[in-house]
This record gives sequence, C-alpha cells and structure tokens, in this order.
Amino acid sequence: MPFLPVTPEEMHNLGWDTPDIIAVTGDAYVDHPSFGLSIITRVLEEAGHNVCVLPQPQNARDFSRFGRPKLGFFVTSGNIDSMVAHYTAAKRIRRDDAYTAGGKAGARPDRAVNVYCHQIREMYPDIPIIIGGLEASLRRFAHYDYWDVSVHPSILIDSGADLLVYGMGEKQTVEIARRLAAGETAAHINDIRGTVLAVPVREYLPRPCAECPSLELVTKDLKQHAIACRIQQDEQDAVRGKTVIQRHNDKIVVQNPPMSPLTGNELDRVYELPYMRDYHPMYIPLGGVPGIEEVKFSITHNRGCFGACNFCSLAYHQGRQIACRSEDSVVREAEIITKMPDFKGYIHDVGGPTANFRTPSCKKQLTQGLCKGKKCLAPEICPSINVDHGDYLHLLRRLRKLPNIKKVFIRSGIRFDYLLADKNETFFKELVEHHVSGQLKVAPEHCSTTVLDYMGKPSIATYRTFQKRFYELTKSMGKKQYLVPYLMSSHPGSTINQAIELAVFLKKEGLRPEQVQDFYPTPGTISTCMFYTGLDPYTLKPVYVPRTQAEKAKQRALLQYYRPQNRNIVLAALKSAGRTDLIGNRPECLVDDPDENKQVRDSRQNAKTRQGRGVQTLDRGRIKKKNKLTNKKGRNAHKKG
Repeated sequence: MPFLPVTPEEMHNLGWDTPDIIAVTGDAYVDHPSFGLSIITRVLEEAGHNVCVLPQPQNARDFSRFGRPKLGFFVTSGNIDSMVAHYTAAKRIRRDDAYTAGGKAGARPDRAVNVYCHQIREMYPDIPIIIGGLEASLRRFAHYDYWDVSVHPSILIDSGADLLVYGMGEKQTVEIARRLAAGETAAHINDIRGTVLAVPVREYLPRPCAECPSLELVTKDLKQHAIACRIQQDEQDAVRGKTVIQRHNDKIVVQNPPMSPLTGNELDRVYELPYMRDYHPMYIPLGGVPGIEEVKFSITHNRGCFGACNFCSLAYHQGRQIACRSEDSVVREAEIITKMPDFKGYIHDVGGPTANFRTPSCKKQLTQGLCKGKKCLAPEICPSINVDHGDYLHLLRRLRKLPNIKKVFIRSGIRFDYLLADKNETFFKELVEHHVSGQLKVAPEHCSTTVLDYMGKPSIATYRTFQKRFYELTKSMGKKQYLVPYLMSSHPGSTINQAIELAVFLKKEGLRPEQVQDFYPTPGTISTCMFYTGLDPYTLKPVYVPRTQAEKAKQRALLQYYRPQNRNIVLAALKSAGRTDLIGNRPECLVDDPDENKQVRDSRQNAKTRQGRGVQTLDRGRIKKKNKLTNKKGRNAHKKG
C-alpha cells in the first residue's frame, strides 16, 4: 500500500472525489509506527475510511486543499508538544526540528492544535473536529502553561474542537469515525471511553464521578490546583478510573474513564499494518526528515509504564498498565526490517517507554487496577511486584538468531531497579554481553534522597549497586562498555545544596556528563504541578522550587563543574551556599581557588622578577669589571708609549 494522499492529485489517482477524513499534523508526514499520526491513519484506513494527510499546514487555505471531508478533521500537533518542539527549558528558541524536512524549525505554529482548529473553523464552521496526540492529551484539563506563566483552560475549550481523544487513541478514534459515518453528530458522541467533551452546565446530567476544583479555583488557589492534579492522576486507570469533571465557567469538561489498553492481538494488528516505514518522497529534495533516523530500524514491543516518574508524562498519556505485542509479531517486523535496502544488520532498539517491562507489575492490577497514590518501584519496590525478564529474554534471543542480523541493541530506557530485583541474573548478563552498543543509557537523574523522592525515583544506592555489577560483568566479558547516566537539574525539591551534592557525587564517581537536562515543566505531570504550586499534590506540603533563570543556571553549571566556561558560575554558587571547602586545588574540590592561584602566580612572578634582577646586577658587575680591566690596559699601554 502506498503513502496516504497528501495532495489532491494523489487523492484523485485513488479514485476519490473527497476524503472521509483529513488528518492534520504538525509534523512532516512519516509513515512509520513510531509516529502517532501514522498509526491512527492506518487504523482508520483499515476500518474502511478514505484518509488524506495534511502535514504542517501554513494557513487557513491549506485546509481546503482536499475539499470538505465527509466526516471531519482529526487534528494533532505531532509526535511532541509544539511548545517543547520550539523552545528549550530556558525558553530559548530551538534552531532545529527533527520532525520537519531538513530539520528546519518554524514549520508549525506555537500551540499548533489551537491554531489548526481555529483555521479549520474559518473554512468550515460546522465541521466535526477531533483532537488528539500528546499536546491535546496532556492539556485535557485546566493546566499550568510554563511559557505564558499562567493557567490555561482545557485545550478542548481553547481550540473549539468537538471531542478530545486522550491516550493512545486507536479504539476511540475508530469508534468516533464509525458513529460519524452512521450519521451521529459530534455533540451526541459523549460516552466513548478515552475521550473528553465539553457540555453546557445546564445540559450536564449528573453521574458518579470525581470532580476537580473548577478553572476559576485552580487559577486563583494553588492548593486547589494541586488537589485537581492529584484527582486527575489517580483516576488515570482503565480498570478503576472514574469519570472526571471540571467546571469551566458556563461549561463542564467531562473526561470519560480511560480506554482499556489494546490486547496483545490488537497491538499486533496495529503494528503490522502496511506502513511505508519512511518519510514521504516529497521530502527527499529537502534533505529528508531527521526524526526517522532514530527509529527506522527500531521496534516497539510494549506500551505503558508502571515506573511512572513524576516528571514524565508517559503514565498520564499511555497509562501504567503494560500492553505487549506477541513475540511472533515482533519477529515478523524484524524480518521486514532486514529486507530494507539500507539495513546494515543492526536493530537499534527493541523497547518502548521502558524496555524491560513485558509483564503486569502484579496480578491484581488486571482486575483491580494499579494502586491509587502509590508507585510500584519507588521509593522502594513494592513487595507484590512481579519481576520477570523471561519473556523479554526469549524474544531477544529469537531476534539475535534471525538471518542478516548482526546485533540487537536496547537503547530505550532500562529500569535498573526492576532489573536488580530479578533474582535470576541471566537477563542482566545477556544484556551486557549482547545488547549494549558501547554505551548503555540509564536514568538515575539525581543522587539526593530528597530530590529522588520528589521525582518518584529509587535511591542512589540502587544505582550504585547496578553500576558496580554492570562493570563487573563488562570486565569479566572482556568488553569496553560504559554507562551513560541521564541527570536532571533544577527539579522541584532541589536546592543549591542538593545540586552541589550531585556535583560532588559526579566527581567522586569520575562522571563528566556531556548533556544535562534542566527540568522542563510540561503540562500534565506531577512535577509540573509542584513547580507551579510549590506543593506536593499528595501531601499538600511545601516543596522548594528553583524558579529563576539565575538559580537554574547555577544548578546546571554545577553538574558540569569541570567545564572552563562554567568556572565562574560554579564559584559563585559554591560561595553563595557557604561551600568554600569545595574551592581549591585539593582532590575533592570542584574548582580551583582564584585567590590562591593569584597568590601562586604572584609568587612565581616575584621569583622570576628577583631572579631577573639578580642576573642584571651580576651582568652590571661583569661589565664594570671588564671596563676596569680595559681602562687599566689602556693606561699601561699609554705608559709604554
């Protein structure tokens, strides 16, 4: 099956006068199962709908390119949030965009979902508009907007769309399209799980639900904002999650309970649809789309993450329950990859949100859901956890044996605490022996117990244990492999002293991170709630938050204290924290002492000066003696004459 139509000519070549659905995206069109829009469009196609793709529209006229669609527009900003795509954590404009042809930034607007929906309404005031993808999913309720430094209403209200699909979206999107095709209006589609709708207050029919504090309250009262966050996170469970509502002035935003994850068979079918596994040929003259490079030879085998770190949006978007493809399905995809003309023998990744999750975290989650307000792995591993790498290990072994495959790497996240909890070390050994491409990326994130608790991460002692055993195994196998730790600065709870603690840890461990991530307060996470409110939403107790760019710069520089360009800011940070004990030329110090160095330089210069003066005096003495001898010879010669 070729690419879906992106021009009227391509549409007409398929014999269509108009499409059923126009799928709008802020990304360039890449038909690969790592791109959410590609999955949704192929699923809709399989359901019998004619779908055209409108990538990166530039103005309202672009939305009339294919004419009026029969069912409506399905809109996403793309694989990542449009604001994150445009701005760094320091709110500086990014110079590139991996999801745009040629890697050039600026092809999508800020808050792309809102802009696209408003432009569609200009062209077609009464057309059904369905929004989905990460940007919509994480903004489904009133939320703090880091870039505006204010609370925004639900994106459903701001965009003027009819329905919002949250989560991965295949089931609900197909059901919405089916009902629209059957003649239902978007306003009457109000009972599909995994969707959000807005209804006038006077038309809302009360039902059992969890009610969040209203838009007005969460805008004015930080405590109410934190309470709303906790309710939204707690009900994000497909088994026990309730309907959640939030009043927005004269409307009520209604979130139906989450859609159940796809079964193994359903997931297999989704990932085995006829993807082209590349970007559309129209991008070849522009240099292609860089975002395909990381995933072209990678395989997704699971969804969901019961690790649920507080700063990560994955659990809120995909859910904590694990869904997995069958081994046979993954193997079939690997066989397709080996036949691609530019395949060199290396599967770059067999992973997902967390690579080594292939089983439910515990037995009861399937019937009772995951525990409300608790984490499976932090601050300590739950005693009920089901730790089993057997299925994943068997899958990797099958992939390694396939013809034309030289190596199968794991590059997406490994939960090292879950790995260590496995009493059988076979997976750990085979990971080190077969699946590390020189470097294994892991995410301790910090070393301070306080900060790690606010992150929802395990203690640094767990990382030390993992690190020690990793290098023991690496050495025993005669390999040169390294851990690359992900680290985060300026997370809520991190004072300047905690940043210094992390810098000292890094020096002691001999780690010099080339990249450090500042905490980025994106919508929909517990950590962002803490950043905005200064409260832990689960205890409502105050949390220290580094807010100013000056303090963030200090914390970031401390993690790269060894860089010459960071020396002055590290000095200032250490002095402001009263940690001058870490300034000097001793082994434990982070930076040298400029005053001490000045004294040394002055001492050396003085010594040179004194030495220079001594030489000059000696030279003068020699000259004087030489002149005296010369004069004496001259007088004697005169006498003889």
